[in-house]
Amino acid sequence: MKKILIINGPNLNLLGVREKTIYGDQSFEAYYNELTKRYPKINFDYFQSNIEGEIIDNIHKVGFDFDGIIINAGAYTHTSIAIRDAIAGVNTPVIEVHISNTLTREAFRHESIIGPVCKGSIMGFGLDSYRLGIEAILGF
Repeated sequence: MKKILIINGPNLNLLGVREKTIYGDQSFEAYYNELTKRYPKINFDYFQSNIEGEIIDNIHKVGFDFDGIIINAGAYTHTSIAIRDAIAGVNTPVIEVHISNTLTREAFRHESIIGPVCKGSIMGFGLDSYRLGIEAILGF
């Protein structure tokens, strides 16, 4: 059975209630339940934090034992060298995902610091970006 960790960064705990025109009106918890039903042969772990160090700790915790990590680092995507270094330091493949297409948003969101050390990046497909990340991991 494959083991996949999904990590959501800052403010993603507000999915379904914040900026619905960008992020939609479904909570991540509801979507996560759909994913676990769709992929019953995957052992999922889910972690969300608004704290950079906790995200790094979770990458370290599973980064040598899991089959994949899907990360939506939120704003840390564009600012966190520490999360980038954590991803580079583990051997579990990491897929970067974003709900919105960050390239169509503010200029400061156009560069991903973590993207170059991830196996791949998926953005702009709403919450379905996570499912596409799972499919990518299953293809490894």
